Amino acid sequence: MKFTLNQQEVEIQGVSPETPLLYVLRNDMQLNGPKFGCGLGECGACAVLIDGKVARSCSVPVSVVQGMKVTTLEGLSEDATQAEHARVARDWEAAHPAAVPGMPAGKPAADAQGKAVYRLHPVQQAFIDEQAAQCGYCTNGMVMALVALFDHKPTATDEEVTQALSGHLCRCGTHVEIMRAAARARVLIAQGGAA
Repeated sequence: MKFTLNQQEVEIQGVSPETPLLYVLRNDMQLNGPKFGCGLGECGACAVLIDGKVARSCSVPVSVVQGMKVTTLEGLSEDATQAEHARVARDWEAAHPAAVPGMPAGKPAADAQGKAVYRLHPVQQAFIDEQAAQCGYCTNGMVMALVALFDHKPTATDEEVTQALSGHLCRCGTHVEIMRAAARARVLIAQGGAA
């Protein structure tokens, strides 16, 4: 099975077509943004974008995404995606010296101290700015739902934000901060994504 994962074409072998996409993402691809919450597609912790639409990866068989584009939390930042591809490539090359997967070796920008600096997606930056995570378990789903909404409608109203988040459960009660993050994301998007 082949599909595009965070702007990189991948091929999955040796996995049953009925295996939930979430298991492939977490176990095989080592992407931990999507969380296992309920396993029933009801809490939203496992949300990803499939061809730009938010989906519950715990209830989507991996065979469904054949030929499609899947984006996880890790794939929202282009800089971080390139760095992740480079890390996976290095790990693969270390484990398989004779085989090179051909992943791009992108390198993020560095600050004055040489630390990697990533430009986050405006929704991710807004969650940081507004401290909209407590335990962090729902954050993946909330962010992915807002990214899908704002990609479709950058000026979505608070009512539309509430509707987009209605199927995502937050057990810590950070709803006020999440709504502030959504409002902040609208501002960042309007400013061209600047933090």
